[in-house]
Amino acid sequence: MYSAMNQEKEQALLSLIQSEWDSLIAAVTTLQLSVEKCKSIGTKAEYSFEELESFDSLTSKFNRASDIFTQKVLRSAWMLLHEPFVPFIDMMSKAEKISLLQSADQMIEIRDLRNQISHEYLPEAIHDLVPEVITFTEQLAKNIVICASFLQSRHWVKTKDASATA
Repeated sequence: MYSAMNQEKEQALLSLIQSEWDSLIAAVTTLQLSVEKCKSIGTKAEYSFEELESFDSLTSKFNRASDIFTQKVLRSAWMLLHEPFVPFIDMMSKAEKISLLQSADQMIEIRDLRNQISHEYLPEAIHDLVPEVITFTEQLAKNIVICASFLQSRHWVKTKDASATA
């Protein structure tokens, strides 16, 4: 009976991580489209309302994608690994050691940027934040590709093409 319950829990976790993975890929896809749009706007002294909306959309999409990755996909993988819950920094360090991530430091910086975005008034911070978001989006994508390999090797997720996120 005990193993049947464990199997049910594991199947539920596998279903959950696949759903989270699908959400992540959708979020990263729209994030990358926003990155391209914002790159084409470029840097200037003043922005139109529409341009500011594009930057706002970019930062929101960055926050959403990084949250899905760190708070959903990685946490579900952590549960499937039967690892105890630990603080975020410790989890990122161990995730890097087992090749679930490319870089714990990058993920910590991504988390810090996500928190900064949540507390900044965008028009005042636009010149500093947008280039950082663009840079960190590339790092986020690289970490997601590494994670995809890890999850696929264990048959925890099915992806069409993990490299499409990079």
